[in-house]
Amino acid sequence: TSESEEEEEEWEPKSKIARRPHLPKKTEAKTKKAAAPRSTVVRKMVKSIAIKEEMDVCLPIAPVEDNKMQLLKPKEENAGTKPKSLNQTPEVPKKMEVNSFQGKNQNSLVSDEKPSTSVPVVKQEKCEEEFAFDEPPSKKIKLDACPEGKPVKNLGGKKIKEEFEMNWDIVQALSEITNVEPWVCANLIWLFQEENTIPFIARYRKELINNLEADALREVQHTLEELRTVAKKTHTMIQKLKKEGKLSSSLLKGLLNCRTLEELDHVSAPYKTGSKGTKAQRAKQLGLEPAALSLLQNPVELNLFSYIRPNTKGLANIQEVEAGVQHILADIFAKDKDTLDFIRKLCQQRYISLQSTLAKVSSKNGNEKDIDKFQLYHEFSCNIKNIQHHQILAINRGENLKILTVKVNIPDGVKNEFCWWCVNERWRPKQFLKPEFMRLLRSSVEDAYKRLIYPLLCREFRSKLTSDAEKESVMMFGRNLRQLLLTSPVRGRALMGVDPGYKHGCKLAIISPTSQILHTDVVYLHSGQGFREAEKIKRLLLQYNCNTVVIGNGTACRETEAYFADLIMKKYFAPLDVVYCIVSEAGASIYSVSPEASKEMPDLDPNLRSAVSIARRVQDPLAELVKIEPKHIGVGMYQHDVSQTLLKATLDSVVEECVSFVGVDINICSEILLRHIAGLNTNRAKNIIEWREKNGPFINREQLKEVKGLGPKTFQQCAGFIRFNQEYIKTFCSNKKNELGSRALLTKAGALGKKKSKQTLCASQQPNPLDQTCIHPESYNIAMRFLSLIGGNANDIGKSDMQQKVNVVIQKEGLEGTAKRLNTTVHTLQLIIDGLTQPEGYDIRTDFDKPDFKRSIVCFEDLSVGAILTGKVENATPFGVFVDIGVGRAGLIPVRNITEAKLSKVKKRRSLGLGPGERVEVKVLNVDIPRLRITLDLIRVL
Repeated sequence: TSESEEEEEEWEPKSKIARRPHLPKKTEAKTKKAAAPRSTVVRKMVKSIAIKEEMDVCLPIAPVEDNKMQLLKPKEENAGTKPKSLNQTPEVPKKMEVNSFQGKNQNSLVSDEKPSTSVPVVKQEKCEEEFAFDEPPSKKIKLDACPEGKPVKNLGGKKIKEEFEMNWDIVQALSEITNVEPWVCANLIWLFQEENTIPFIARYRKELINNLEADALREVQHTLEELRTVAKKTHTMIQKLKKEGKLSSSLLKGLLNCRTLEELDHVSAPYKTGSKGTKAQRAKQLGLEPAALSLLQNPVELNLFSYIRPNTKGLANIQEVEAGVQHILADIFAKDKDTLDFIRKLCQQRYISLQSTLAKVSSKNGNEKDIDKFQLYHEFSCNIKNIQHHQILAINRGENLKILTVKVNIPDGVKNEFCWWCVNERWRPKQFLKPEFMRLLRSSVEDAYKRLIYPLLCREFRSKLTSDAEKESVMMFGRNLRQLLLTSPVRGRALMGVDPGYKHGCKLAIISPTSQILHTDVVYLHSGQGFREAEKIKRLLLQYNCNTVVIGNGTACRETEAYFADLIMKKYFAPLDVVYCIVSEAGASIYSVSPEASKEMPDLDPNLRSAVSIARRVQDPLAELVKIEPKHIGVGMYQHDVSQTLLKATLDSVVEECVSFVGVDINICSEILLRHIAGLNTNRAKNIIEWREKNGPFINREQLKEVKGLGPKTFQQCAGFIRFNQEYIKTFCSNKKNELGSRALLTKAGALGKKKSKQTLCASQQPNPLDQTCIHPESYNIAMRFLSLIGGNANDIGKSDMQQKVNVVIQKEGLEGTAKRLNTTVHTLQLIIDGLTQPEGYDIRTDFDKPDFKRSIVCFEDLSVGAILTGKVENATPFGVFVDIGVGRAGLIPVRNITEAKLSKVKKRRSLGLGPGERVEVKVLNVDIPRLRITLDLIRVL
């Protein structure tokens, strides 16, 4: 009876409980909690579900301490909550969170109706489709929610809440700037918030990003960081102005409307510390603000003569009073959002040009050589919609060197239309204006345009043009770097690397097919000893059976190339059929004196290390180039004219992308290569190497979890990009098993049990054939079910039989039908098929071009217009592509001559352009011998 009474008291209305005067609040809460039986908890859960159905809003459940469940606040409640006052310090959460119902908020949701206690309703609360948890939703949930690969537009059922709230939605703003669909932007914000890397997202989360490429993901990530930077700086400025007592409601609204740093600077400039104040602020301090507002709202009662104070500066006469009112009105007009939107839209419809001229100071005192570099821009004018990115960077460089003077030209028609609109539409007074007041209003609008709005527009145009040019150039540098890193390796042959030089000789290094250093030497080819040194070179080539020479493109490259070409044409190295190629040696000298090089080649002279690096750049370009800081590889022109922070972040991301997509063999790769895998860093790579040295080779991907510092998130990011050579693993396990067995025979009976336990432990760590593929461990279950469906075996991965079995099933049911049957997405199934059918040791770099090997040389003077030549792309820029045609000077294919019809149809092209390393057939259009310039036309890509 007492238990039933306590249960009835527990379900009493709140008003009834509140009438108990003998129980304090804290004691009452403890009594309720202690007396609540299990049935009470069930009724409360049912009641919350009834509330959920009544509101027709999905209320996600978030796990909290003590195994309690906490309802997340729905969007409708957030919209109706009372906004914080300006004096209240805003909270700065560490992660995106959704405010939860606590305390009184939960009580406010309690329904007056008696809840149902039926058991089936309680079971519905455990449905995964109705609730989303704080942890990242599993693959199965994503796939069930969207079998076609297009997920829900808000992952996890949460509304994206940024750390710093603004008056604009970050998802919509990100979508407008990047031209990416809003649901993809929302997913990317969530994925980046969960610390997912770009290689992982691009390969294993295709269904969430609409199959975007890595370059597009980098652009979205950079834009997102820019928007967050604006929001962070805005709120920092708000806190500063609030502390100084300068924050008004209109200023707060203007600050929260800012989307760019230029807008933020325009709005906040008058209030910065140390500023003497604007003309409008000084006029307001004189008490003229009521007069300015009265002119717009109630001009009939306005009398400016009443503001005259003969002994006060700024109010001494009617002219000074009118000037003060004009400054206040101009400030109001220049900071009005609708006014600025109108003038921006007007400029989009008109011809706005960027003009550059030779600066007067530079024409008198400047260096003629530097001035001639900018000859094209001495009298330059172009529409800002048509100007090229490289032109922007060149003009900016000339302006920084004080050689050029740059201005934005906005036609007078824009000013006239804007002034008419302001006077007759936007700022038209509510009452009749006297002629003198109308004249004052017109002069205020003109003053606002000339003194405030026009400079703002010029800054915005210049900033936008520079930002776009920097982004496009950095993206171009990234594409060039990717093309260099993914150059097809030349395996299975010994190579001779040559670092050319004059006085100090040419450094030689011969490396084996496995990249071991066989011999190093120095020869003096350009000091009258060429014939004698030829004997030494021939002897070395024959001794090590080396028929490939790799020459660096530094000092004395042309002479060294002519030396080897002459010997090859004379068949001096017979019976060897020797060929040579030219490679970039950018960064080789820097690496040769680095700590990594000293650790890798401690007994080798730094001058000889560069020759080893040159040879290895052909044998395995990726493994060698990752040792050098990307900006030193020489990825393009104007790389010093762009944001170095953006350049470094982009190039580092490209290196991570290339290394991850190629994959590394965990048991033989170097620490330097391993640290560039997605999710890993220097410390984690070091821990993996130490674990390998202590415990022996890794058997499978699951063993990565045993490495210190590799948690679940790191394992998720890196596991799919790490490979295992199955033959090596099986041989190691077999030898280990035999070793344990032989030891067991020699031990006593007491130790025999321990050895057996060790052998059992080794047997539990069996190799997994799927570890040699690009399939992620999270999809192993789907891969095994697919193998069962096609009647295949994991040991047949990469064999021709596997391809035939896959084709039979796909032709019968189709890719979408098979994916639906396996309860997965088409993207995931395609990745599984690729992993199962690709041959063992498959390398994506085989689809890219190899170095161009030659036997002869062509002189610059031998070129003629109309000649058809083959060459290799050396560098790509926004205005064209430079091609090495073997004459010592690269020729330029203008961008207008690169059309889609001329590009290769076989290869998948990331963009309409060519990248370093690609072989092309070109036609000579013009040869300018005095200026050493060659203009080419693209015929086709080889």
